Amino acid sequence: MSDVIDKIPYLDLTKEFSELESEWFELIRETGARGSFILGPNVKAFEKEVANYVGSKYAVSVANGTDALMLSLRGLGIGPGDEVITTPYTFFATSESIDMVGATPVFADILPDSFVIDPESVRQKITKKTKAIMPVHLFGYPANMEELKKIADEHNLKIIEDCAQAFGASNSKHRVGSQGDTGCFSFYPTKVLGCYGDGGIITTSDKELVDHLHKLRNHGAVKPFVHDEIGTNSRLDEVQAALLRIKLKRINQAINHRSQVAVNYSEQLQDVLTAVPMAPENGIHAYNLYTVRAKNRDALRQHLTDSNVGTSLCYPQPLHLQPVYSELGYQAGDLPVAEAACENALSLPVYPDMPKQHVDHACKLIKDFYK
Repeated sequence: MSDVIDKIPYLDLTKEFSELESEWFELIRETGARGSFILGPNVKAFEKEVANYVGSKYAVSVANGTDALMLSLRGLGIGPGDEVITTPYTFFATSESIDMVGATPVFADILPDSFVIDPESVRQKITKKTKAIMPVHLFGYPANMEELKKIADEHNLKIIEDCAQAFGASNSKHRVGSQGDTGCFSFYPTKVLGCYGDGGIITTSDKELVDHLHKLRNHGAVKPFVHDEIGTNSRLDEVQAALLRIKLKRINQAINHRSQVAVNYSEQLQDVLTAVPMAPENGIHAYNLYTVRAKNRDALRQHLTDSNVGTSLCYPQPLHLQPVYSELGYQAGDLPVAEAACENALSLPVYPDMPKQHVDHACKLIKDFYK
């Protein structure tokens, strides 16, 4: 098998593009003929379709996932002097968005089996300055929204769900993005639902907030050339919205294919690695990433790299120990579960069109490493 498979990419979107190319290009031609490129009919239709899929009343499209987080915070009135509790084990955009509005990120530890934020650690971090919780549905695994909502209700806190890696994931009867004050999604090409550029969306059931977000994403304009606050330029374009509408129709199939890849991995590696991803009880893991825990992680990664298998370290350094946050005073050992994950977690290739023989080959290489 190793003689046949020369390379296993970490992500390959070429087959997907070839399948969507004709339909998408036709919509691009229609968009060009119509002459409506910004906030046009595809954007409006896509917003309604996402809200319906997620289970929220509304959705407001924006330029990217980072803006979705930042504008959610601004729309909810969070700014200088406020604290927002979040996880240190996530992409930098999560905490960056908090800083962008002048608030302070406060980091809580994570759960060892799922990599998502630990509600009990969140509870311990609450102060008089705390205004919100920003859980991350990491790698496609839904955070425990039931417990987080209890905490938020007890302390009158807002919840901004970072759903960047988890479109379509669910916990019990609720899809991510439907239980917080807002749900924030990224459509970066690597995501479960990704466009071929940048894009994002905010889901919410608060009509007043929707009106505010519409204003904030368009330079703070209440009507053309009239501005009553400082906003920004954060809009999803028609061409990307057209593609996303096509892909949204196929999203459940794509998630099912990701799940099958994950099942194939786990069946072969559960007795080889320290841990393979767990599936949520009565829920859906979207498997944006297939992240394992492994002994001698760095040596294993080098072995796979030498064998032309793509991998990623998500994430090699926790946010609370990043140089930019040195002034917050965190020390190594403060959040031990997150810090341990940074030492032994490794993300393996996973995407809907990944051939089973590629999974089998990667698993064989991993087994060979530990012999």
